[in-house]
Amino acid sequence: MRLDFHECEEKGLLRPAPPSKENAGKSIEKAKALVAEAESDYNNRTFSSCLLLSYGAMFHSARALLLKDGYREKSHACIGRYLEEKYVKAGKLEQRWVDLFDRFRDLRHTDLYDLEFRAGIREAGDSLATVKIFVERMKKRV
Repeated sequence: MRLDFHECEEKGLLRPAPPSKENAGKSIEKAKALVAEAESDYNNRTFSSCLLLSYGAMFHSARALLLKDGYREKSHACIGRYLEEKYVKAGKLEQRWVDLFDRFRDLRHTDLYDLEFRAGIREAGDSLATVKIFVERMKKRV
């Protein structure tokens, strides 16, 4: 069952916090570093690592918006709900980017926990191409 924004708040999975442009900037910088590591992993054909690091960069760049706005997350899924509520509904971000965040969050989960799945060149390449644009889109909103 997918929670919506208000359920994420009610369950304490999204909580108010002091807004911090400084921490938002640090989260963007961490995202950029993770993209560089993901690219290295892709070039070294370590595709699962590339996928995991690409998602980590998406997480940190999306999280930067929460930090800037004065929120804290306790759920990766609720970050997507926050983006929908505060950015997509306000016309500040296209739904496509939230859908991609959710897609790669699910793929990361599968890669970590499914005993028969292992990310390949296609998944790694898709995640790397997407994350480079994703981080830049989030950075513009910080």
